[in-house]
Amino acid sequence: MGLIQTYPQIILIAGALLVTIVIYVLWTRRARKEEREILATLEDMAALGEIVPDTIHPVIDLDRCIGSGACVLACPEKQVLGIVGGQAKLVNALACVGHSACVSACPVDAIKLVFGTAQRGVELPLLDPNFQTTRPGVYVVGELGGMGLIRNAVRQGRQAADHVVSGGRRGKADAYDAAVVGAGPAGVSATLRLMEAGRRVLLLERDKVGGTIMHYPRAKVVMTGALELAMVGSVKRRTMSKEDLVDLWQSIMAKHGLPARTGVMVQSVKEEADGMWRLETSAGPVRAANVLLALGRRGTPRKLEVPGEEQAKVHYMLLEPKPFADKHVLVVGGGNSAVECALTLADFGRCASVAISYRRDVFARCRAENRTRIDDAIQSGKVRALLPSQIVSINERDVVLTNGGREMRIPNDAVVVQIGGTAPAELLQGFGIQVVTKRGEA
Repeated sequence: MGLIQTYPQIILIAGALLVTIVIYVLWTRRARKEEREILATLEDMAALGEIVPDTIHPVIDLDRCIGSGACVLACPEKQVLGIVGGQAKLVNALACVGHSACVSACPVDAIKLVFGTAQRGVELPLLDPNFQTTRPGVYVVGELGGMGLIRNAVRQGRQAADHVVSGGRRGKADAYDAAVVGAGPAGVSATLRLMEAGRRVLLLERDKVGGTIMHYPRAKVVMTGALELAMVGSVKRRTMSKEDLVDLWQSIMAKHGLPARTGVMVQSVKEEADGMWRLETSAGPVRAANVLLALGRRGTPRKLEVPGEEQAKVHYMLLEPKPFADKHVLVVGGGNSAVECALTLADFGRCASVAISYRRDVFARCRAENRTRIDDAIQSGKVRALLPSQIVSINERDVVLTNGGREMRIPNDAVVVQIGGTAPAELLQGFGIQVVTKRGEA
């Protein structure tokens, strides 16, 4: 009788063991597949040489890492970190935008965020904890200081503005209390806080309010998280499309009347005898007690420097795909901006053809999602990949380039160049701001 009573227990135990074995086998197979994919990505990165991102990225202390995988699961960008040989490994630093979720998730504090590496440094402005430079009253916030992510930019803009408000620098005579340069997330956040505190502030933008966001391709989705904006409150959205962000800025402009001047380029920042800062701009001089530089990292678009680039069919941004209908379009570049541009044109579906030229043979500079999407677009024939290739000349009806060591000519009606912009260090040094080289430092 006792033996009979144990049969159900035996069956339950056997069933539990079988389920455990199946789960273990499936998990092991998946882990091995993921590790193979990670190793392939690492090979791609090694082929590019040592690549250091402009912004912050994680490093792992292997003496402390226990391989929990919590950091991999926490990272919203994916493929920045991976598990190899039972420990966390930095897979693609270029994909990191500074969420810092990996740092919070690590149970043994084995991860820290740094700029640059011991072998190759990254030039950044020397800032104090309030984002003030070595020039009193001049601040750098947002991407220009090395931190990506809209949430970070909003927070920094507000923090720098708090410091201005708590300080004693006020405008004299015709000078503003503060001039904010750049109407992206950091600049708008700083301006709102200064307005809330009753400061006399002027917001200057060379393009349109929204900054770099206005240059995103149509329907691009970005991660924002909760945004805390003075006078606006909390905007709680995990992700937002370009159109959502533009609508947000426009509603802020309409409701709060930001004192913005658009189409104004700031050319220099110099201190005057009375302690005020004089900004030379394309619309005339502006005086202010404080200057908050929230310029982003786009700078002046970098050019190809090839014959024919001066033609009107060469563009350096893509706002809408409609003007490219029925045209053979070539996108030049291999980063996120270039890939997203090619994908936008391909998804538009009305271009005669879409091709992308990149000087390397893999899109290792892209985030995982973008790499997957561009690979799919290439496989389906929606985008023609010319990798590796170099542009030789741009002609009225075609483009000449070298591809795999041979010269080729492809029909072309428009070229979109997305190869970065002027180095931020040059811009900052032109403003007299001290720049330091970070070599694997926090």
